[in-house]
Amino acid sequence: MLLAVDVGNTNIVFALFQGRAIKARWRVATDPRRTADEYAVWLLQLMQLEGIDRAAIDQILISTVVPRALHNLTVLSQKYFGLDPLVAGQPPVEWGFEADVDEPRSLGADRAVNAIAAHARYPGDLIVVDFGTATTFDVVDFNGAYKGGIIAPGINLSLDALVNAAAKLPRIAIEAPTRSKSVIGRNTEDQMHIGVFWGYVAMMEGLIARMRAEIGRPAKVVATGGLAVLFGDHTDIFDHVDTDLTLDGLAILAERVALTQGKSK
Repeated sequence: MLLAVDVGNTNIVFALFQGRAIKARWRVATDPRRTADEYAVWLLQLMQLEGIDRAAIDQILISTVVPRALHNLTVLSQKYFGLDPLVAGQPPVEWGFEADVDEPRSLGADRAVNAIAAHARYPGDLIVVDFGTATTFDVVDFNGAYKGGIIAPGINLSLDALVNAAAKLPRIAIEAPTRSKSVIGRNTEDQMHIGVFWGYVAMMEGLIARMRAEIGRPAKVVATGGLAVLFGDHTDIFDHVDTDLTLDGLAILAERVALTQGKSK
């Protein structure tokens, strides 16, 4: 079994794969100070609850956008699973696609993994929208090459900035306004919901329209990340909503490495 570890700025997702099928997944807040022993206490208990023996894991692959978290996750792999982890983007886990941008080395692991999974799952030119701490828009051409993209503040960051900077505004949940379809709010809370939610939808629709025009060919839009389903229910700009895109990309990378290592033996 593969243990895939997706380290984001806000959360870390641990997922167990049998082939390409996800058998279990767990999420914990990202904290670079968390030690290998702390991870183990939490993770091994959850595995035990699912009836999974740690000895069944024969491959660990880590993808991280938080470099400080890598050391303790490496120690976790070595100490508690007896495995040297693979790290996405580091030999032997190469991306396997052309990064046609000014600074290829600056491409985040999460965006690279999304590009790999999206190209494998959906043919043609693609725009991948990932709702994370930041919201990213990535262009992948029909050959699988990464062509560039956009980084925008995530909706949670935008809402936090608004609430923290304006003393009298209340903290609200991120959800579609439900009381009315009007975009003219009648009270403070409704106005905030409209501004945050429909403002974000308008931003996405506008940017994607501009990206499609610049690509010059039909491009499918694939959405992933925690809020993809919520926004997918209230706009028709997404052709596919794939919440497991990043994890699927890690499974594809791990499979490639296993095939390569098997051929080299």
